[in-house]
Amino acid sequence: MYGSSIRPQAAACLRGGADAPNLRGKVQFYQRCGSVFVTVHVFGLPEENPSGFFALHIHEGCGCGGEAFAETGGHYNPAGMSHPRHAGDLPPLLSCGGEAYLEVKTDRFSVRDVLGRTVVIHSGPDDFHTQPAGNAGTKIACGVIRPVL
Repeated sequence: MYGSSIRPQAAACLRGGADAPNLRGKVQFYQRCGSVFVTVHVFGLPEENPSGFFALHIHEGCGCGGEAFAETGGHYNPAGMSHPRHAGDLPPLLSCGGEAYLEVKTDRFSVRDVLGRTVVIHSGPDDFHTQPAGNAGTKIACGVIRPVL
């Protein structure tokens, strides 16, 4: 999407947990003209997921600690909307051989709003209706959103 001359304002380095120890990736956030462009590139997604889809969300928590990334808390949802209209609800990742790439534009948050929060990949697809979080399975990867200096 963006060439090397345009730098993101924030990024999260993803690491997998016990259920996906080889999972690694990067999520980058670019603030442009009232919207945020988000790019995601991950490797090592578990191939046991028959659908190949993995839910991707921004969570309200500020850390990836705890068992199964418990410190991430729930979805980032400052307006108190129903799922899948949380500010942190992002489109799913589609794995191809354990790798996924996604580019998305959103106006649900600014880069400043999500600094210090977490990006989470779940073990399964988001069903887009189960409350409060889409029945997406366990948290298999996490990264803290930090400013890029």
